[in-house]
Amino acid sequence: MRNLKRVWTLFLALALVLSLCAPAYAAVEDTGFSDVEADAWYAEFVVYCRDNGLMAGTSETTFSPNTPTTRAMMATILYRLAGTPAVSGTDSYTDTQPGAWYSDAVLWASQNGVVSGYGNGLFGTDDPLTREQMAVMLWRYSGSPSANAGSDFADESSIASWADTAVDWVRENGYMSGVGANLFQPQGQATRAQMATILTRYHQDAEPPVTPEPEPEVGKTLVAYFSATGNTESIAQHLQTILNADLYEIVPEDPYTSEDLNYNNDGCRANQEQNDPNARPAISGSVEHMEDYDVVFLGYPIWWGQAPKIIYTFLESYDLDGVTIVPFCTSGSSGIGSSATNLQSLALNANWLSGQRFSGSASQDAVTAWVEGLDLPEASADAEDTQPQL
Repeated sequence: MRNLKRVWTLFLALALVLSLCAPAYAAVEDTGFSDVEADAWYAEFVVYCRDNGLMAGTSETTFSPNTPTTRAMMATILYRLAGTPAVSGTDSYTDTQPGAWYSDAVLWASQNGVVSGYGNGLFGTDDPLTREQMAVMLWRYSGSPSANAGSDFADESSIASWADTAVDWVRENGYMSGVGANLFQPQGQATRAQMATILTRYHQDAEPPVTPEPEPEVGKTLVAYFSATGNTESIAQHLQTILNADLYEIVPEDPYTSEDLNYNNDGCRANQEQNDPNARPAISGSVEHMEDYDVVFLGYPIWWGQAPKIIYTFLESYDLDGVTIVPFCTSGSSGIGSSATNLQSLALNANWLSGQRFSGSASQDAVTAWVEGLDLPEASADAEDTQPQL
């Protein structure tokens, strides 16, 4: 009898030890999704995310575990993780739709510096999320903490510089690891099953989520230009590349013909407009969200020493108070002269910088040298160079 008691005591002790060593994630009998088998390696993570309101299915019965996670999905996941706080306003992206399932999430993520766009007004809602982008977004959501570098991945050199600390942080905390052969595969796509796994690890380990402080609002740069023969367009395209700016062509509602530009004919349209102080040629279309821009580079050809009157139309079409305007022009020989100063009366409360004349064949290096000498607002001049392309 005494031996029987001893065996029973040992059995209970062993059972206790085994219970303490059991994995943190319990097996599931039914995931509730027809495409997630109960014995799949990711099943418990999918169920955890669903039960905790972190990820939903792609339909009432499917989860789509092998589908790539998109940028809009990631923004929505982090928005839910933050408790779906109230948002107000609208985002400035051209590829998002008001009232879409991701609208509040993208607005929240953008306003709080968790996710930024590609530039040129694009967010990339349906673009697959890369592993380094995922690491950066989770790191930013957590307040951009410091991290120990640790040992390098075999493909460390292919990790973008803006993702270095984030990758170190997710590895140090066990949220993400290599994918075999000590590779991180920073540009590899993350499936929804992988996202559920990483999110479960993070949610069970992290402190109660704190919405990060909004990053300082960064203005945008617009290059607006009118080009009758293509010369000014060439300089505008150089500026777009140098500044990673948005590009807007000022298109006349009534296009100019070669006869309209025959300056040897006193009665041609261009000459008549230049001689008429009240001429304001109509513009086809307009700049969307002009209020988002804090720097506008304004380009035009020189017509009889002055800017074409369609530039006057453009300046009178918008409220440019406080905007920094940088004029530039193209001509075969004439300088920018009084053309720029005469435009200033059309936007008196703008911050006008000195302009520059270029030949139509000016190189990008020549335009770059000019831009580097300008006293641009610091945020606008540097913003796109320092922001990760997420």
